[in-house]
Amino acid sequence: MPLPGGLWWLLCCRRGFTLLHRDYGDGELSGDGDEDEDEETFELRTPSPAGGGRGPLEVTLTQPVRSGPVSNRLQSWEETWSLIPEKGLPEDDPDTVVKGWLYREPRGGGARPWLPPRRAWFVLTRDSLDQFSSSGKGARRLGSLVLTSLCSVTGPERRRKETGLWSVTVSGRKHSVRLCSPRQAEAERWGVALREVIASKAPLETPTQLLLRDIQESCGDPEAVALIYLRNPILRHTSGALYAPLLPLPYGVSAPGPGYAPLREEAVRLFLALQALEGARRPGPLMQGVLQTCRDLPALRDELFLQLAKQTSGPAGPPGLPATQDPAALRYWQLLTCMSCTFRPGGAVRGHLLGHLERTEQALPDSELAEYARFIRKALGRTRGRELVPSLAEISALSQRQELLCTVHCPGAGACAVAIDSHTTAGEVARELVGRLGLARSRNAFALYEQRGAQERALAGGTLVADVLTRFENLAAEEAGLEDSPDSGWRLCLRLHGPLHPEGLSPDGHELPFLFEQAHALLLRGRPPPPDDTLRALAALRLQSLHRDFSPRVPLPRLDRLLPPPAPPREDPPRPTPRPPPSAALLAGALWTPGLAKRRAERARRGGAGRTAGSIAREGGGGAGTAAAVLGGWKRLRGMGRAEAMATYLALAAQCPGFGAARSLVGVLHRSCAWAWEPRPCPSPGQGRQSPSTVSAMAMWPPAS
Repeated sequence: MPLPGGLWWLLCCRRGFTLLHRDYGDGELSGDGDEDEDEETFELRTPSPAGGGRGPLEVTLTQPVRSGPVSNRLQSWEETWSLIPEKGLPEDDPDTVVKGWLYREPRGGGARPWLPPRRAWFVLTRDSLDQFSSSGKGARRLGSLVLTSLCSVTGPERRRKETGLWSVTVSGRKHSVRLCSPRQAEAERWGVALREVIASKAPLETPTQLLLRDIQESCGDPEAVALIYLRNPILRHTSGALYAPLLPLPYGVSAPGPGYAPLREEAVRLFLALQALEGARRPGPLMQGVLQTCRDLPALRDELFLQLAKQTSGPAGPPGLPATQDPAALRYWQLLTCMSCTFRPGGAVRGHLLGHLERTEQALPDSELAEYARFIRKALGRTRGRELVPSLAEISALSQRQELLCTVHCPGAGACAVAIDSHTTAGEVARELVGRLGLARSRNAFALYEQRGAQERALAGGTLVADVLTRFENLAAEEAGLEDSPDSGWRLCLRLHGPLHPEGLSPDGHELPFLFEQAHALLLRGRPPPPDDTLRALAALRLQSLHRDFSPRVPLPRLDRLLPPPAPPREDPPRPTPRPPPSAALLAGALWTPGLAKRRAERARRGGAGRTAGSIAREGGGGAGTAAAVLGGWKRLRGMGRAEAMATYLALAAQCPGFGAARSLVGVLHRSCAWAWEPRPCPSPGQGRQSPSTVSAMAMWPPAS
């Protein structure tokens, strides 16, 4: 009797689900992965020598071949299942850490929320996490997850939308298991136990690490090292893909940061990015992206150093003649140069990298690769932590092994170009500029500032100038929305850092005009805000220093270039008026007379006139009156020289509140001790003794008519 069509459909679907379930490895706890592939690691083959033991030169590494279709892999699954013993639940196992009933979320539970979690008996031992059908004797083992030092545990976290249970995720070599419990305390207990078991495991070593140890032990024998490279293609340049990282990276399904995949997948993507460098028309942005990935994911820095050492070894081993003749291969050396100026490799990786560079220098002493190797070795000795990755201009300079030109604006001296590298600090730049301008013996302290309009911020002495330039580039790109955007307006400048000491300034040196322009720039920003009469006197001295004696034919600058903008008028707070009783207010509103309206208008007019006069008095009598006062003061300065006018300007400005300062420990760049400065009011002339030069300069103002 033929079966109905619906029954045939049910049998076929059940058979298909059974095959699919077996293919995904029911013998080992499987998780959220969409496909089950062979382990993406390198196979370590150690031929046993006659004398026994592992010889340092008998290690060979090959990459695995991708598995075939699902139908061809069923036999492999059956072999995997046969490795799991079919014994039941052990009665008294001393290695048992914790056991209990838990819910296990099915494979792809997030993508298939209609599948409910399965309840099973879980046993955690020192070696594995086992799942059984029940807690009784002779229960069938449903799966096992071997725990190593690379396994990771996340959670517990509550999955409100999916199951409403508290879940703990265990990530293994090929699969991840999500254990669920309705109680938070139970989930936390399993999470702590799993982390303790994983932490007690001995660290695993990849085959690449074993090869690095062999190379380090055979570093005195060049033939032995060459033989290791010859027998292990994983150490040499390759044009194929990399299926697994070279260093042990933890398993995990959660991304280490926004926009990133798990670490092992990111390591494989980094290698693909390295291979894309060979044909990139603009390698700068690609290099910067790789460096930014390593900055966001510190665990990948040593991995990238090893990948670059592999790709710079050549197809026939280090250094490899094809690598020296291929222009595209220089991209790996350029990126390795940028890496060495940005990050510090770990101990074992650093030793292998230095040996690789030394072998390159010895094999090709007069080649361009040897120049890169020498540059990288020097950079590794000076590199420390960077806050930001190199800018595009710095990457271009490092690719040519050149220094980067940095422009620093100096008041009164124009713009100065300073050659820096990736390790130059703000203190070094400030000291160089102070020496150029002849300010080394000055009593004043100078510092490097980042400035944009009225915004400015002092840079600590240990700040890397390359990081500051990268920040300027990022700000420009954010404001313009383009990578090739114009200057954002931020610039570096050298300026006074601390109290002003105008005593003993030479009229022929650079310090007097430098301080003069610096003080004028500060006054234009309104820091500090001096009184109005002092502002007019400073403006007259400014005109005398720029144009000498007054002449009607001299074109006068605008007033805003001599004086700071006037402060907005301060409005007096409204005075609360006594509120009359309701009956009086009602009567006053009802009995309106023309005399009452006239008195109200007169009262409002007198109040407005009083506020206008007060605001005009605070503004110094208006723009015309201020200009007339400045010109009058300039006329009275006839005969005063330029240097004398600048010295008088500085002496008068030094008496303003804010040019005095109190010291605090933050970091100044010019002097050896670390100081910064906080403005404080200057004492009045009667409270403290002034220096003779200050007193004489003040006695000259205002001069006699």
